[in-house]
Amino acid sequence: MTATASPMLAATDTANSGDARRARAIAWIADVHDHITALFTRLDGDGAQFREDRWERAEGGGGHSRVLTDGATFEKGGVNRSVVYGRLPAAAAAKLGGRGVTDGESRFFATGVSLVFHPRSPMIPTVHLNVRYFELSDDDGNLRDAWYGGGTDITPMYPFADDVKHFHRTLASICDRFHPSLHARFKPWCDEYFRNTHRENEARGCGGVFFDHVRPGEDESGLDADQTMAFVDAIARSLTDAYGPIVEKRRDTEYGERERNFQLVRRGRYVEFNLVHDRGTHFGLHTAARIESVLMSLPPLAAWPYAPTWADGSFEAELLTMLAPRDWLTD
Repeated sequence: MTATASPMLAATDTANSGDARRARAIAWIADVHDHITALFTRLDGDGAQFREDRWERAEGGGGHSRVLTDGATFEKGGVNRSVVYGRLPAAAAAKLGGRGVTDGESRFFATGVSLVFHPRSPMIPTVHLNVRYFELSDDDGNLRDAWYGGGTDITPMYPFADDVKHFHRTLASICDRFHPSLHARFKPWCDEYFRNTHRENEARGCGGVFFDHVRPGEDESGLDADQTMAFVDAIARSLTDAYGPIVEKRRDTEYGERERNFQLVRRGRYVEFNLVHDRGTHFGLHTAARIESVLMSLPPLAAWPYAPTWADGSFEAELLTMLAPRDWLTD
């Protein structure tokens, strides 16, 4: 999709243009969904097959879930797209960060793509990405607010620092194509967001970029509607260069039972974040989305040993040290 085909229009748009705006957003997300499916089909290897389930939401909308299980490279992974709409109480709309919300209900429309892939090998990091478009309108269909959100992050299970550097440097390069301020804003946001605060702020992984409530022309980047759309689209397609080379590099790296066991422990931490803190999970649970699709992000196997400890100098201890936020562009 080209950068000029933006679903993000001016806040003065009315119901007359709403259908076209939303149709463009839906088409964009469908194209991203197909792009990501093709990428992970290739990365998993010959014979990879995704199961696709289509689901409908009683309150309005639905989605397409594509799930890969027992692949050659990925033990489990999924990429979902959804289009949901309906009504939100004023308090719920305000909690989502919407502007122009008055007393009573608002109409909402949201479409997005979300993926999580759990590799079979602990030498390959788990990866997550999502992008979304959200809008609020009044009962007459007049647009009150609209914004983008999304991001991507990497969760290594073994301390290959070069892989994390590659991931961050690729994302920084993408951000810099649009404005030098973007990576400086969205990288720390990711570091702060993906934390298990109930475990003394332990990071889920080694970060990436994260953003929400991105609206054209509202920050120092000065991106207009088309440029904002193009930036979010570039993040949506970033894993081809940011993650693909890591999979290819580590696919055949040997590992043993110890590495596998630690992978399951770190997956447990991943589960905790997604169930306790993740906004997307909470949004799906509170908007009656299909539960299998909402919980698609969970790994097939995980472990919760009681109060585990790791010896100084071990790869486990090194990995935990590597989770601390840092400047991966220079470190």
